[in-house]
Amino acid sequence: MLVVGRRWFRATALAVVLAGCGGSNFDGHVYRRGDLAFRVGPIPPAWRSIEADGALIAFRDDPAEATIALNGRCGLDGDDVPLEALTHHLFLHFTDATLVKQERFELAGRAALRTELTAALDGVPMHYVVVVLKKNACVYDFMFVNPEGRTSGTEAFERFVNGFETLG
Repeated sequence: MLVVGRRWFRATALAVVLAGCGGSNFDGHVYRRGDLAFRVGPIPPAWRSIEADGALIAFRDDPAEATIALNGRCGLDGDDVPLEALTHHLFLHFTDATLVKQERFELAGRAALRTELTAALDGVPMHYVVVVLKKNACVYDFMFVNPEGRTSGTEAFERFVNGFETLG
């Protein structure tokens, strides 16, 4: 289930619609729309583009039951908000949240926060890995979602995130 706070998206994994992932704004490597321009890391061939409300780009690995998504917005919020608070905000409507691990690291030349947790929405427990980054008055939320207890797909998510770079 892909539901992440008010500033992310509310769409269940069952209702994910196959689509052209970001429309003509994404060419498979680079996304451009208004103030947002970025490159992402490699997307495995087995991952298919999907549309998820509020996500700029999203992909699904059906055999692993895993989804990766990226949302970004500029000039709307977050300039003076700590990364921890931005991350917490993503999970306001969840229950039974259990933090697995949280760490700061550098991404695209800025501090980023990687948070791994399990949480339930409508009683369905899922595993989440979230990376939040603030850069150039923009906030980027990367998300990996899969069923609790499954780890397949996390390596692809890490490569996707680690290849991220903002473009002029």
